Amino acid sequence: MNCATYPWMKLAHSATIPCVSQMLSSNGNSNSSPSSSGTAGGGSGGGGEHDSIDRPSSCFYQETKPNQGATGPDGQLNRSLSFDGRRKVWARVEAHWARVTLDRSVPSTGHSLVKYEPQGGTSEQPFYQRIRSWLTSHPQTQTYQQSPVMTKIENVRMLDRYNNRKPSTGTLYLTATHLIFVDPDAKKETWVLLMHVATVQKLPLSTVGAPLQIRCKTFLSVTFVLPRERECHDLYTSLMQMSQPFHIEDLYCFHYTSSLEEIPRTAGWTFFDLETEFQRMGVPNANWAMTNLNKDYQLCDTYPQCLFVPTSVSTIVLVGSASFRSKGRLPVLTYLHKNQAALCRCSQPLSGFSARCVEDEQLLNGIVQANPNAKFMYVVDTRPRINAMANRAAGKGYENENFYENIKFQFCGIENIHVMRSSLSKLLEACELKTPSMAAFINGIQSSGWLRHIHAILDTSLLVARSLQEGVNVLVHCSDGWDRTAQVCSLAQVLLDPYYRTLQGFQSLIEKDWLSFGHKFTDRCGYLQSDAKETAPVFTQLVDCMWQLQRAYPSAFQFSERLLLHLHDHVYSSQYGTFVGNCEKDRLDLKLSDRTYSLWGNIASHLDEFLNPLYKSEAYPDLLEPNLTPSNILFWRGLYCRFESGVHPRESIADVLLANRDHSTSLEMHIAHLQKRITSMKALLDVSTPVTDNRLADEDDDEQLGLRLKKSMQVVDDHPLSTSKSVDSVFSDGPGIDNTITSSYQLRREIDSVSIDWRSLRNIKECVCSTPFDHSSKKSHCWRCGEVFCTRCLDKQTPLPGHATHRPVPVCRSCYREVRLSSSSITST
Repeated sequence: MNCATYPWMKLAHSATIPCVSQMLSSNGNSNSSPSSSGTAGGGSGGGGEHDSIDRPSSCFYQETKPNQGATGPDGQLNRSLSFDGRRKVWARVEAHWARVTLDRSVPSTGHSLVKYEPQGGTSEQPFYQRIRSWLTSHPQTQTYQQSPVMTKIENVRMLDRYNNRKPSTGTLYLTATHLIFVDPDAKKETWVLLMHVATVQKLPLSTVGAPLQIRCKTFLSVTFVLPRERECHDLYTSLMQMSQPFHIEDLYCFHYTSSLEEIPRTAGWTFFDLETEFQRMGVPNANWAMTNLNKDYQLCDTYPQCLFVPTSVSTIVLVGSASFRSKGRLPVLTYLHKNQAALCRCSQPLSGFSARCVEDEQLLNGIVQANPNAKFMYVVDTRPRINAMANRAAGKGYENENFYENIKFQFCGIENIHVMRSSLSKLLEACELKTPSMAAFINGIQSSGWLRHIHAILDTSLLVARSLQEGVNVLVHCSDGWDRTAQVCSLAQVLLDPYYRTLQGFQSLIEKDWLSFGHKFTDRCGYLQSDAKETAPVFTQLVDCMWQLQRAYPSAFQFSERLLLHLHDHVYSSQYGTFVGNCEKDRLDLKLSDRTYSLWGNIASHLDEFLNPLYKSEAYPDLLEPNLTPSNILFWRGLYCRFESGVHPRESIADVLLANRDHSTSLEMHIAHLQKRITSMKALLDVSTPVTDNRLADEDDDEQLGLRLKKSMQVVDDHPLSTSKSVDSVFSDGPGIDNTITSSYQLRREIDSVSIDWRSLRNIKECVCSTPFDHSSKKSHCWRCGEVFCTRCLDKQTPLPGHATHRPVPVCRSCYREVRLSSSSITST
């Protein structure tokens, strides 16, 4: 074992950080040994691993003696120290390294601080790894479903607030990425992704154990009762550290590897191109042009590199306007309607009480002139008026209509991120009432104000969409232009353009208005340990608003509710690199497209799961104008209460419709294939049997008919299904075996490869792998055998011989092996 394998060994040997070597090595701990710090001792349910917690000073790396290789007896890794002991040592290492990095930062005139670089230079990977990465590579670590287990605790109870009398009892596993609860009696598994963990709270001790409540960003709330308070504390500490890492490169996406070999790492990263999207709108044109001023993010580091501005404005105007806008986010084009009305976005001006900027005024005037159909434009400030006026005291504020010609100003009253965060917290409290009642639930929903905020966002978006439909330009901003502005601009485009109601268009919309224009996903989703006041459910509100529109227009959207849930879950999971970073520049600096998987590639590989069976592309070609009366803004039970058992339908209507559609499609492809086979057979019979002799076919026996079929193939080799001059070409791709055997075997293989009857989705409680189905589980059919499987078991796709189109379709693993084996045997013969 050498230092290249474990970069933290370099840390132990580094002479520049002497106390680190003392903490990690055996120096100063001569009495410690594997036997003295082993796992011997009491503790049931895997608690023996925690019995050595009181020995944090024990070494986990014994230094190499002089002139001795790292693989010698004294250079071996000491595995005796417990996980929590290593965690405590690691905390001391990180704290010291943070001080060293700060102390050795060298101030330089006109430049930012130059941080101290460790030995080896900046070209190497970081010289230490996170503790969970080290544990994952532990060769002797216990595993659960191929996941290395850090901690295993038995006799754990999971409480269900709807069924307190019969709590689940099982084993709790902590891995590098998940917290897994397994109830063997109920055949139930509960997986909690560590990056989804929002809060962890230790509840007061009870007679049955130490309760630990975990709330997730996906609105899962679960309480575990651990048999020992020490185990509860250790698990609490581990979850707090692992759910929010310090360093961005410790996020899940940098360590995740796709289980599907068919999906390459590059899949999905090239699906969207900003210039191509603007070309779809007809930009650039005579009124709008692309500027390269932000090519190296010098004009605004939170904007994309390519910006589209009016052709009439100069570079001086753009630079002056950027200096007058918060964070340099000057007004630029984000959408051009087919009637030439433009939707632009920016941040608030630095106007204060009376400041003005001539260049900014010229830029807004250029936006007005870029639309030949209107002589004025709307400036929509999404904030409440009182908030905008308060910002004037800080030197910011809003546009003064006395300085800007031909604009009409409008406040819209969408609250800031702090109000939204508090509102969501109150909403979840109403969903988690210990003694739920109708009055308490309704009062909780009302007092949270969540539905009122959803209504305000939709109402503002509809105002913007109607203005654009009327041919008037609109400029939208909030404070910094990356939260409420992104919500309103994207929803207005959904209401206006049918393209953004398709799955591909919705992905483009998120890429353009959220990722390219700098929504702060890392901060708002709370990926890292940072200021909690920066977190906010901004994207959650977008998903909620989209669901409100889907419910109002069931046939207007190509994608279903399942896509919104899938998107919401993975925005917060950091499993894919798509949403990591606060702007486009951050993602390029991290080289995410080379180092992580894309969520769009994952969605493309499971496209059938997210399609809306009721979608009609021609149903709503123009503006959607939803009725936003208070009674039409509903609480989304499928998102905020989706993990509650017993309150949802057994099967989703969309899933039933999709299953019926897939079954019909499979049968249609099978019928088309059989029709081709019948046509081929008829062609052979017509050639071999003269039309005037009707008695010949009646007198011939089967053997004579087979001989005529062989002879007739010599004159029908130009048939589309013919590839050779033998009868087996009608049934297979090549000759070489007995005709009768080949034809009958191939025909039987094609007929048996397609299931005629599919099993009903009703009353199916679990998959063949014993995974239980609940209301949120996707039940999928194997197109070959017709059985129902979970998504983990139905992860293969292959063409079926009995289908006419030969496109890959979902099949179970057993059928996948049989089809592949049958195909290989046919090819080999």
